[in-house]
Amino acid sequence: MTQTNPAQAFVPLKLAERSLGSQALAVLIGTMFLAVSSWISVPMVPVPVTMQTFAVTMVGALYGWRLGGITVVAWLLQSFIGLPVLAEGMPGQIAFAGPTAGYLFAFPVVAAVVGFLAELGFTRNPFISAIVMLLGNALCLAVGGLWLAGLFGAEVAWTSGVAPFILGGVLKSALAAATIEGIRRSGIRLL
Repeated sequence: MTQTNPAQAFVPLKLAERSLGSQALAVLIGTMFLAVSSWISVPMVPVPVTMQTFAVTMVGALYGWRLGGITVVAWLLQSFIGLPVLAEGMPGQIAFAGPTAGYLFAFPVVAAVVGFLAELGFTRNPFISAIVMLLGNALCLAVGGLWLAGLFGAEVAWTSGVAPFILGGVLKSALAAATIEGIRRSGIRLL
């Protein structure tokens, strides 16, 4: 694999360059951010509206593809062992078998895809960054929708698990791109 030009990449935390201890702390902070974002929830059936996709795309963009994906997997493992880190405090064993499972399985992939694109420099421009975040949200909706279609049929999947979330995905993508741009302009180097 070719090395990314550091002048083009924009992964603000540059965690790949940091110690293992700093990376472990970043994973812990990232899982807490993901949990808090999950608790910001509007109950809907069969899938609640949350800030999870915002957090997943932000973790990918800020951490890069490897550590972003690892952080999301760590968060999902926390849920699986019973910690109340998902929307509505749902335990992982139930969530991974129910209607939300497709979205959950998509989350690490979304973080990795957004992180990979950030490492390639696609989050340096706010408009391109918004497209990257939209891509992450669309990927999540596609995988989650496919899972729902397998459970309830295509029409229910579209009307209950995809269509109601499109506007929210667009808004969360714009918010994530604006946040990344704010971090870029401020020169903040967290941790």
